[in-house]
Amino acid sequence: MLKNLSSDLKQYLVITGNYWAFTLTDGALRMLVVLYFHQLGYDALQVAFLFLFYEFFGIVTNLLGGWLGTKLGLNRTMNIGLLLQVFALLMLVLPDSYLSIAWVMFAQALSGIAKDLNKMSAKSAIKLFVKEGDQGQLYKWVAILTGSKNTLKGMGFFLGGLLLTLIGFQSAMLLMASVLLVVFCCSLFLLKADLGKIERKVKFKELFSKSDAINRLSLARLFLFASRDVWFVVALPVYFSETYGWSSWTIGTLIAIWVIVYGGIQSIAPYFTGKKSGRVPDGRSAALWAFALIFTPLFVFFSLPVSPWLVVICLFIFGALFAINSSLHSYLIVSYAQREGVSLDIGFYYMANAMGRLIGTLLSGWIFVTMGLGACLVASSVFITLAMLFSLKLPKHQTQTI
Repeated sequence: MLKNLSSDLKQYLVITGNYWAFTLTDGALRMLVVLYFHQLGYDALQVAFLFLFYEFFGIVTNLLGGWLGTKLGLNRTMNIGLLLQVFALLMLVLPDSYLSIAWVMFAQALSGIAKDLNKMSAKSAIKLFVKEGDQGQLYKWVAILTGSKNTLKGMGFFLGGLLLTLIGFQSAMLLMASVLLVVFCCSLFLLKADLGKIERKVKFKELFSKSDAINRLSLARLFLFASRDVWFVVALPVYFSETYGWSSWTIGTLIAIWVIVYGGIQSIAPYFTGKKSGRVPDGRSAALWAFALIFTPLFVFFSLPVSPWLVVICLFIFGALFAINSSLHSYLIVSYAQREGVSLDIGFYYMANAMGRLIGTLLSGWIFVTMGLGACLVASSVFITLAMLFSLKLPKHQTQTI
């Protein structure tokens, strides 16, 4: 059956497989670190700071990774990401007495670099596998890749908790590193050489996008992801623990289910954003869906004094609308990116994405400690409003049918 597939589709499947394997270990690693170091006596904010370098180096990696993709090829940047993740996992195999905060933060920094090299390579490569102008097919492939990634990340949360229970932290790290090393070796032989590589010398100024559409979309993405992480990453889990007395396992399971559902909705986002009308979405769609999202953090805010289960329902409403916004943005950046040096544009865009996550994560802890979860939710609505305003002037001329 695989013999009948086109060479481009085979390459897409290899890239997707690499991305899936990496994402599964990335989600498991995050849950393992959160649960294990919580068991060692770290509070929620201390655990959050373990991921500080993970987010910070995502900003740097996305900017420089795009340039690296044009010099080495996207196949090599993806493989470098896989190998770095293996090293990051092996760093955490050491006994507890060697797992200092600085050591774990360094391991997380490597993992952050690896994750964004892998993601940038996967998203950029799709542009090269779809015929130029076939926007409907491009949107479908981007939605499937993006959605499946988040579904697997949620499964990774479950996997992390299961591995911690069954074989312990260090053994889990060694097992995941071994599996990912096998994936890396397979990728070396299966992935096409020099994918996305360009021969001309790329100037430093080209690292920063000159396209007005990409600049606006990147700013919208920054505020969109800051709006999620300003209350979801640190503040919400701590609130559930302190206010409702929920265990870490209960909170982790809820978040895992949320991420799996979120990823599933991302995969079918084309159905909601244009398939019914037979059209590919454009900048107007991004602004309208952002407007629909603005009020959902306030729904959570007003549900706080009512019932924890109403909070959970509102949380999933937010997740559904956020998933559609995220999938739509992921399509638009691949659509707007130039075919030559595609990784430069996409790397710049995901740099803004990483910066939004970092800002949101840091503000989540600070605002929650000083003003509470309600203030975090209000800040979220403000950030979504800014994302909508930056989306208003995105190109609105996309009329191709799906």
